[in-house]
Amino acid sequence: MNYKTGKIANQIIALQNEDGTWGSEFHSLSVPNNKKPLTTEQALRRLKHLGFTIDDEPIRKAVDCMVACLNGERRIDNYREKTRDWDLFTKLMLSTWVKIFEPGNKTALECAAYWANEIEEDFARGKYDSDTKEVDFVTFYEMNLLQGLLSEETENRMLDYVINHEKGIYYIYGKRIHELPTTFQSVETSRYLEAIDILAGYRLAKGKLDFVIQWLEENKDENGQWDLGPKVKDNLYFPLSDSWRTAECRRADCTEKITAILSKLRS
Repeated sequence: MNYKTGKIANQIIALQNEDGTWGSEFHSLSVPNNKKPLTTEQALRRLKHLGFTIDDEPIRKAVDCMVACLNGERRIDNYREKTRDWDLFTKLMLSTWVKIFEPGNKTALECAAYWANEIEEDFARGKYDSDTKEVDFVTFYEMNLLQGLLSEETENRMLDYVINHEKGIYYIYGKRIHELPTTFQSVETSRYLEAIDILAGYRLAKGKLDFVIQWLEENKDENGQWDLGPKVKDNLYFPLSDSWRTAECRRADCTEKITAILSKLRS
């Protein structure tokens, strides 16, 4: 189904600044708050779930802006956190989003190579030593950015580490990936599926996530559809359709998302 021409998408696009950003700040992966302006990350995340790609003008404008920032031609905004190397983190954020929408972008790949080399070195001894690190690499950014850039041996070790990581994937899901959500119709499952969708972008993840495929198949209804329930409507992952006034629309949205994830896991 095409969600790109719906009311939700049009409302987000109408808020885009002329330079391709949203609001006055770039960084925030939290659920959008109607009382606060959308950040660029919130808008990009929502549009991605609605099916937008680099071929759509709002995404093209945003990516061009982020590439210009990576090249030092402009600044993304004036916001800075004091608790980390903000310039390095900004490059991580920007290169991740550019690579998500344009995987072959040279500028993003040049930046991504830095983190790929770090992970290769970290796992070279066969085991990642988290005690020696100030910042955990298991986050939304690194897990998207590293797809397709690691050696087979490192990817295999890294995925085992991530799937069993007790804090899940930061910004996405806060529990161990290897442990399934206790209740299928829940916000927890919606977040869990987002983590699985990211991991499915790794070529070796498919064989490690067979238990997820089995779990999803077991939770089909009698019509071969999935329903995560009304509480998953968070204006981030769901809804996809403009209205959930009927359960049929909700089931259609949930089924489309889960079907897409299963397709990636089985490919």
